[in-house]
Amino acid sequence: MPMNLEELKKLREENFAKHKKKKKEYYLKSKQKNQQRKYKDYKAIDYSKELNSENFEKNIKIIAKKQKAHIDDRKEQILNKMEEYKEKKQNYYKENREKRLEYDKAYREKKKEELKAYRKEYYKKNKEKILQKQREKRKQNKEE
Repeated sequence: MPMNLEELKKLREENFAKHKKKKKEYYLKSKQKNQQRKYKDYKAIDYSKELNSENFEKNIKIIAKKQKAHIDDRKEQILNKMEEYKEKKQNYYKENREKRLEYDKAYREKKKEELKAYRKEYYKKNKEKILQKQREKRKQNKEE
């Protein structure tokens, strides 16, 4: 005995809802497990002790020393990466010089056209104000 279309749709929706619920439960369970693992060695920080006037300066100095030590340890790597980036950039600009020049030219032309249209619109809107200012300047120049 074949099922009609409505029954099939209803059955499909129910199965999909079950699947979605199961998936959400799995997600929440794994999320909780990860959080437990993540905060296993977590120690609460008492900010009143850490940031009081006696300990604050000492803690800042400790942090600065750690950061400096970290940077010093990685200094060579950082310099190498900077140098590598510089070389890549130079190579890219050499290889794509023509494309870049063409793009720059097109960009400048586009901006030039936009500026021209903006000025035209601006002068159209403010024509009377501009003419008034010019008349006043001419008047001042005649008086001098």
